[in-house]
Amino acid sequence: MMTKSLHFLRRFTRRTDGNIPLEAVIVFPALMVIFAAAWLYFDMLRQVSINHKANYTIADMLSRETDMIDDSYIDNARELLFHLTKARGDYVDLRVTAIQYNEKGKSTNGTYDLVWSEARGDWSGLTESDVSALADQLPIMAAGDQFIYVETRDLYLPIFSNIGLSDFDIEVYSFTRPRFSPQIIFEGVNDGSQKQFQNNGWGNGDQDAPGGSLCNNNAENADEGAASASCTGSSKGGNGKGKKNSV
Repeated sequence: MMTKSLHFLRRFTRRTDGNIPLEAVIVFPALMVIFAAAWLYFDMLRQVSINHKANYTIADMLSRETDMIDDSYIDNARELLFHLTKARGDYVDLRVTAIQYNEKGKSTNGTYDLVWSEARGDWSGLTESDVSALADQLPIMAAGDQFIYVETRDLYLPIFSNIGLSDFDIEVYSFTRPRFSPQIIFEGVNDGSQKQFQNNGWGNGDQDAPGGSLCNNNAENADEGAASASCTGSSKGGNGKGKKNSV
């Protein structure tokens, strides 16, 4: 029995005749599955590559900004992300965060502090606690330096879902340092509009000294007091240099 089986196998391997239509019917479905799987994984990797390049493009664009940016800028950045990834809608998210590295004294254990964070899509802006949780994956910076943390997300929906690949989010993040300025200014956050300046007692620039009298100002704008008509003539005030005016 074993001899007959071996003889049959040897004869089968030496035969060159066959039925092409029958073999095609057997092989064609397998070829189609292999082709579909190869195309699907190629398309997935292509979309991942596109999302990386789109993220880097937006990060590079932000790093070159020297003017103040605002909500409209972030909105248009997301529109650019739509265009670059060939995707649109709630499946595409963008978040841009400015972070500063600070050191206290001579300690080498610095902290990453949130400057501002803006998000579009399903994401929300990062908080101080979120930034602290990301400390292990943030880049090493010099004390006082700021960098831009750009995150993008795109939901990939495969055409064929029964060959081992299901829906998943393509999440990409990158870091970039401002190229031409020490920081990226966002309107209403770190543009100085919320800072309150107080008189330092000696006159700050065009501010008068305490008492509201330009004539008593012995600071940077003392020359303005000396030249002011209100500080000359019969005025009882000083002339800005601590001297009485002549009557």
